Amino acid sequence: MSLTAEQQTIVPANGYAGDIGARLAWHWVQNQQAVLVDVRTDAERAWVGQVPGAVAIAWKQWPDMAMNPDFDAQLLALAQRAPGAKIVLLCRSGVRSVAAAQRASQLGLEAYNILQGFEGDANAQGQRGQLGGWRYQGLPWSQ
Repeated sequence: MSLTAEQQTIVPANGYAGDIGARLAWHWVQNQQAVLVDVRTDAERAWVGQVPGAVAIAWKQWPDMAMNPDFDAQLLALAQRAPGAKIVLLCRSGVRSVAAAQRASQLGLEAYNILQGFEGDANAQGQRGQLGGWRYQGLPWSQ
């Protein structure tokens, strides 16, 4: 997959390596430069869809959306299995993954947030999946 200059853009961020588009994240994953971490809940992945090969490490847990007390340990264990790889973080809309990227950076990892997340922004009717995001861009996913 070749990327346009715009698709290769890394937007500087505060507290982590940067914000990237889904196509760049997928390119890095396919070229073994990064590991994709899905920080959504198990319920979200089961009901809405998931990216094949993504590592599931929830930032918050369903149903009360409490912080995952094992997030740090799970992420560090993953990083040990893929030394030197970037960590690209995916959530529903690109909000939780910012917090997760900031935490990953505090742990010493090179972490990036995937802009617009899996479902993208909500449209005027409050519906997701029609204004950007992983699925909208036609990248691999299953349900």
